[in-house]
Amino acid sequence: MLEPVQYLLGAGSGALVGFTLGLVGGGGSILAVPLIVYLVGVNSPHAAIGTSALAVAANAAAGLIGHARAGTVKWRCGGMYAAAGVVGAFLGSTLGKAVDGQRLLLLFALLMIAVGAMMLRKRPDADRPDVQCNRTNAPRVLGFGLGTGVFSGFFGIGGGFLIVPGLVASTGMPMINAVGTSLVAVTAFGLTTAFNYALSGYVDWLLAAAFIAGGVAGVTGGTALAGRLAAKGALNRVFALLIFAVAAYMIWRSLG
Repeated sequence: MLEPVQYLLGAGSGALVGFTLGLVGGGGSILAVPLIVYLVGVNSPHAAIGTSALAVAANAAAGLIGHARAGTVKWRCGGMYAAAGVVGAFLGSTLGKAVDGQRLLLLFALLMIAVGAMMLRKRPDADRPDVQCNRTNAPRVLGFGLGTGVFSGFFGIGGGFLIVPGLVASTGMPMINAVGTSLVAVTAFGLTTAFNYALSGYVDWLLAAAFIAGGVAGVTGGTALAGRLAAKGALNRVFALLIFAVAAYMIWRSLG
């Protein structure tokens, strides 16, 4: 059982992650695990991963509602991607639970560096707004879904930074559709990972609730601010530098 101040820090961490997600888009949830471990003070990296997975799934579901109303979700593609990814997420989370906690944090920090580098790259444009998922592209969609599901489950992250380019690469759908559709998979992956970790007692339900509540408030503020700022590329660069700094701190702590 955590102290009351830790739940307050959890809500603040959720607000920060939500704000970042609203401000710069995919990749913001990768800050959830280091915040839960180093700021909130959860000693078990596995508990941090399980708890963050549940919170990320809830935030993704909330975002999915908005995209569904805007008509930017391609449900068949999202369903196929998520179905394959759920298998991968279960396998990845099972493997993650078997890895030593500190080694897992070190691997997580290396992943953060890769994410930061990806955020500095320009996302590819696609020009097939009417694309549908069928037998022709099903192998590619399912293959990308399985692979990103493994990463998502292993590290307890939403994986949007991998799912969005995966959807673009496997279907050619426009970026706006890839972002909306990715939330189907992010929700499914997060719930699968959280369920697997919960089976081993690695989910702090109260902390997850506090994190989710903070995230709802944070994403609202971040989205509003993002609409006023034109220098989106600059925001991505600043956030990438933040990710590099957090990753360096995690590597230092893990090796220490």
